[in-house]
Amino acid sequence: MMTSVFMMALFIFVLSIFVGFELIGKIPPTLHTPLMSGANAISGIAIIGALIVSGPREWNLAVILGLLAIVFAMINVVGGFLVTDRMLQMFKKKEEKK
Repeated sequence: MMTSVFMMALFIFVLSIFVGFELIGKIPPTLHTPLMSGANAISGIAIIGALIVSGPREWNLAVILGLLAIVFAMINVVGGFLVTDRMLQMFKKKEEKK
């Protein structure tokens, strides 16, 4: 029973990798950065879910994976906002020196 559930989850995971790769490959380069900044905002949802999973006090695999999810999602969110801010700075007009 447990093996079949694991195999089904592994199949869905591998299938999602291929589907995601195909979808990202079809996006034109001009839309890539705005879509990625939106995806980074969605990582905030992963942070909330990881905080919920990491709630118990006893250390087990779920708590450790939740902690890793929090760390990686925070890196993704902060990095995404920094990249988006830098991209938006490129479009601002520079003020003339007086």
